[in-house]
Amino acid sequence: MLLLTILDILLIVVGGVGMGYQALCILISLFAKPVVFPAAPMDKRYAVLISARNEEAVIGNLIRDIQLQSYPTDLIDIWVVADNCTDSTAQVVRDLGGNVVERFDTTQIGKGYALTYLLNTMIESRAADAYDAFFVFDADNRLDEHYFEEMNKGFQSGFRILTSYRNSVNLSENWVSSGSALWFIRESRFLSASRMWLGNSCHVGGTGFMFSQSVMRRNKGWKFHLLTEDLEFTMDSLLHGDRIGYVGTAILYDEQPVTFAQSWRQRLRWSKGFLQVFRYYGPALVRRAIKERDFAAIDFTLLLCPFTLLTMIRIALGAIYAAFGFVTWQSQLGSLFNWVNGIVYSIIFMMALAALTIVVERKQIGATNKELFAYVLSFPIYMLSYVPISFQAVFAKAEWKPIEHKGGSAAPAVESSAEHAVESAAQ
Repeated sequence: MLLLTILDILLIVVGGVGMGYQALCILISLFAKPVVFPAAPMDKRYAVLISARNEEAVIGNLIRDIQLQSYPTDLIDIWVVADNCTDSTAQVVRDLGGNVVERFDTTQIGKGYALTYLLNTMIESRAADAYDAFFVFDADNRLDEHYFEEMNKGFQSGFRILTSYRNSVNLSENWVSSGSALWFIRESRFLSASRMWLGNSCHVGGTGFMFSQSVMRRNKGWKFHLLTEDLEFTMDSLLHGDRIGYVGTAILYDEQPVTFAQSWRQRLRWSKGFLQVFRYYGPALVRRAIKERDFAAIDFTLLLCPFTLLTMIRIALGAIYAAFGFVTWQSQLGSLFNWVNGIVYSIIFMMALAALTIVVERKQIGATNKELFAYVLSFPIYMLSYVPISFQAVFAKAEWKPIEHKGGSAAPAVESSAEHAVESAAQ
């Protein structure tokens, strides 16, 4: 029974602290002035790294966005790894002036392996030596015209790793795409911005981030191959003492899945990847949190904590104990009822959080008020689906699979990053 009590306390503490920290970040984001970087010379040379698999329909949009930046485009080189492509992705990139490295490997599959191959090729040819830092984008991304100018400010302020504001080109397509898009907008506005204000480290999220030449050399290119290679990179950087910065005025748009099956598959991979990262980095994070009193390590220990797995263990042990008569079935059903109540309260909280995200970031969201009201109601359903996904992730062998992108003619017509910066600073 002592073990059940310990697990109950652990779940309550982890869940309570996590919710309390989320609430603190929301308050900070609403009432504190965001960190805005000062103007900086636009004289650094950057390489853009893009892993693309059959992305001929969308990659041209991203390349043209890069070529139309307010930052001097002669200081930005585009490098694309055409990863097991069977379409014209490579030719589209070449026609638009980008550098292409073609890769054909059906055994080591995934974005992490593709980036490793690309950077290794650049290092071996000494092409990598020319750059101060490297940007990572997905082929479906779109960029605000001031994206590089804003990220350059953060880099020249001393950050060796930076992430940016993540918006979506298709938030208003349906309830599935809106759920994913609102989640990323929430993370940018309420978590990343608050972490910067607290002096904490931020989380690199898949796309729209950069790292310096020195970080690249330390990692000997790109060494991250778990299912969530971005989270693995974040944990490794944190354990090396790096503080990952956030540039809220650098706005990136990506394309979210529009079918529930696609979204389920993607989030299953993420959930499995979280378990992998916790397995390999969790103990080191806990040690750093204790020895170094590093708040960032505490923050990301909470992020990685396998709450669903712990809950499954607690329910299974409770059933075993009840079956052998060590505890009553009534007590275990009572605990289960309390957890169900917790889920209900979480749904209400998520609905409120979606509504708050929409209100605060209304000018950044391209959708009608009617659509947004519907998406507030559907957001808890999207989030609640994480429960079975997280359960499945414990047992499933999730694999990286590409998601077909349709692309669009332009990014949503919202305020520019410069206007966003002025308004945010005034709040």
